[in-house]
Amino acid sequence: MSGDAHEVRLGSAVGEFAAAEWDALTDGANPFVSHAFLTALEDSGSVGGRSGWIPAPLVLTGPDGTLTGALPAYLKSHSQGEYVFDHSWADAWQRAGGRYYPKLQIAAPFTPATGPRILTRDASLAVPLLRAAEALCEQNGLSSAHATFIMPEQLPWFEAAGWLLRSDLQFHWENRGYASFDDFLASLASAKRKNLRKERAAAQAGVEIRALTGADIKPEHWNAFWRFYQDTGLRKWGQPYLTREAFTLLGERMGDSILLVLAWLDGEPVAGALNFIGRDALYGRYWGATIDKPFLHFELCYYQAIDAAIALGLGRVEAGAQGSHKLARGYAPVQTWSAHYIAHEGFRAAVADFLEKERAGVAAEQVWLGERTPFRKPED
Repeated sequence: MSGDAHEVRLGSAVGEFAAAEWDALTDGANPFVSHAFLTALEDSGSVGGRSGWIPAPLVLTGPDGTLTGALPAYLKSHSQGEYVFDHSWADAWQRAGGRYYPKLQIAAPFTPATGPRILTRDASLAVPLLRAAEALCEQNGLSSAHATFIMPEQLPWFEAAGWLLRSDLQFHWENRGYASFDDFLASLASAKRKNLRKERAAAQAGVEIRALTGADIKPEHWNAFWRFYQDTGLRKWGQPYLTREAFTLLGERMGDSILLVLAWLDGEPVAGALNFIGRDALYGRYWGATIDKPFLHFELCYYQAIDAAIALGLGRVEAGAQGSHKLARGYAPVQTWSAHYIAHEGFRAAVADFLEKERAGVAAEQVWLGERTPFRKPED
């Protein structure tokens, strides 16, 4: 396919493309669409093979053959590792005699963090890239295409292409110009402030907590974190999404964008939280522990992240999917967005009706939760 001097190409891996060309498609603010992150997943076997995530990047090239746009896309044979749940859509379509899988997923695999899903510095190429995704579905009998955790600035591109929009809620911490954690605590109601101080004291008692990044993260640290990650993965998902090799490659290729927080007890690492550092945000990704210590989860995942964001001058912390318990820790409800192309007209109409009702419910829930944040009210 070609048009307007741009050629559409379907790749079999992000690794087919030069890192400099791929990364030039974005402003570099989001680590999860970087060449380093996506190829670490490919080269470690976390995607591809029998994972159900088959890399299928759709790219546009200019007359000189250089990349001008891309969709980080995957052919999916299931709906695991997406954090935007469409299992009910799949069941309904298959009960009606259709075949929902494979589908096309435009995403950073296993990563419920907002970011660009249309990679281009030329806004006029956004809709053509989405049309290419639609054509791929139609030509290969795919039921649908889905772009998840879209940065709000890109939503108009999906709307212009006629894709259906879906919303959900996450809990993000916003840096309101705080100079320290105590400065943040001062913005909370008195009872909440006391509770957070007690939680931190209990979590820190008897353990040593260290935040590591870059070359300070050694193989033994990844070995320890791998144990924590496996334990959490087996309990939550049935099997971990990432291979052990993925952590080594991520550390080698983008270690300066990683913040690994570990807790030691009697000289042994017993818990850890993995974060990625973006230009504007700290992204909490994985956590695990081999001991059951009250509030240690909150300390490593939420309070240490706030400390780091303040120190790094970042605007927010995105603490991952779900978790209303984050509300009491100063993380407020924020809408996240996905967009969906449904090939079958009748099925598309049914999904559109469902999404309209769902969006209203999500918006109402955001208001309800927003009234229950721990921050001081004007009368306090």
